[in-house]
Amino acid sequence: MQLSMRTDYALRALFTLVEHRGGPPIPILELARRNDIPKRFLEHIMLDLKEKGWVVSTAGKRGGYQLARAPEKITMGEVVRHFDGYLAPIACVSVTDYKRCTQESTCRFRRVMLSARNLVANLMDKTNLADVMKAPPVGSEELKRIQGIDGEGI
Repeated sequence: MQLSMRTDYALRALFTLVEHRGGPPIPILELARRNDIPKRFLEHIMLDLKEKGWVVSTAGKRGGYQLARAPEKITMGEVVRHFDGYLAPIACVSVTDYKRCTQESTCRFRRVMLSARNLVANLMDKTNLADVMKAPPVGSEELKRIQGIDGEGI
């Protein structure tokens, strides 16, 4: 599974809003600058987030965006599915974007992909934005430990 830029940017913006929850609205220019997102692209993403009821906007000189729901009420799975549509590594194990494969009846690795889908979906659906904010960013040494032998092939 690889997140689209749209999902990546949406999550960046949401986490900035989580971090500043309870404060004044954050202007779109500030959100774009802090998260290294092109403003025009972010405008469309923020409209999507607003339509989902995850953010609210305030017009005017002191306007901007704020979270509309508590970060405990928004899961990573919801956000990723909204923007990318599915969490499955291959289409033949997807629930929402299933595509039949000619090798389904004999495929040996489909079961592993199904297990990967289930592990990712369960983790993403159990993890809300507040949970994510509690953990520190991943460091380079931690990344190597997670990946295995020197991170080759990952």
